[in-house]
Amino acid sequence: MPPNTLLIGGLIVGGIVLLIFLFIIGQYISLWFQALLSGARVRLIDLIMMRFRKVRPQEIVFNRISAKKAGIDLSSDCLESHYLAGGRVTNVVRAMIAADKAKIELPWDRATAIDLAGRNILEAVETSVTPKVIDCPTATAGKTTIDAVAKDGIQLKAKARVTVRTNIGRLVGGATDETIIARVGEGIVSAIGSAQSHKEVLENPDAISKAVLAKGLDAGTAYEILSIDIADVDVGINIGAKLQADQAEADKKRFQAEAEKRRAMAVAQEAEFTAEIEKNRALVVLAEAEVPKAMAESFRKGHLGIMDYYRMKNVVADTAMRDSIAGDQRATGTPG
Repeated sequence: MPPNTLLIGGLIVGGIVLLIFLFIIGQYISLWFQALLSGARVRLIDLIMMRFRKVRPQEIVFNRISAKKAGIDLSSDCLESHYLAGGRVTNVVRAMIAADKAKIELPWDRATAIDLAGRNILEAVETSVTPKVIDCPTATAGKTTIDAVAKDGIQLKAKARVTVRTNIGRLVGGATDETIIARVGEGIVSAIGSAQSHKEVLENPDAISKAVLAKGLDAGTAYEILSIDIADVDVGINIGAKLQADQAEADKKRFQAEAEKRRAMAVAQEAEFTAEIEKNRALVVLAEAEVPKAMAESFRKGHLGIMDYYRMKNVVADTAMRDSIAGDQRATGTPG
């Protein structure tokens, strides 16, 4: 093959390789040039290496430019490290810019820690600047009111609205909305339960707010409670009267059961006495059955004669006659 052909082929291949290289490098040059003009310089080699480390160079460059323009100098290494750790770089940078404008101290380390902990750092900063309102109880709790009973036995149904602001310093490890709702609900129940009368609560619902707010319910949470407002208070049922009625019904059933028990015992005792009477009658019959035997024995031994026997029969007949006459007189009421 002629040398000129080899040279031309080599130039063509080299040109293709050069075009491919320029095409690949072109996008990095564009980012590098954009960062350079924005005053947030990023080395070209760093942009190329980001591709090998599975990092999106566009996200790193754009967020570095945004931070630089806002007066926050964040190195590309910091942004890249947070990206590789699985963080949301854009959220963190936007949160830091918002915090800086609102004069809230939010260093990079704390912001990335909050983001890696799974919290929405941008939403937290926004809530810190603009407080949010939490309904107590929430619509998803399955209950529409917080029910409590005053000392006079009247049930009250309350709704509260809690205004909170994010405490950035306690965001990592701090309790969330559910804890705030639970604590406020507990405080309202306690405040209503301490009232002597439900009328006191209806007259001064703000007293509940002050009592609950004074308990420091935001301790250990990611929020600072600004206010607790009682949105609505309704009168429920008379729990005291209902409990008394239930107690009276229970006492009635208990007394009925005790009376039934005594009646059953009396019936059983009567049955025992009847059985005892029948037993004694049987013994009398047995004893009477022994009399003829004794008389016959006396006849055989000569202790009882015929005349004695007849005299005894006459006495028995006379006694029976007298008993019969006395019975007739008692029946008719005539004197004997």
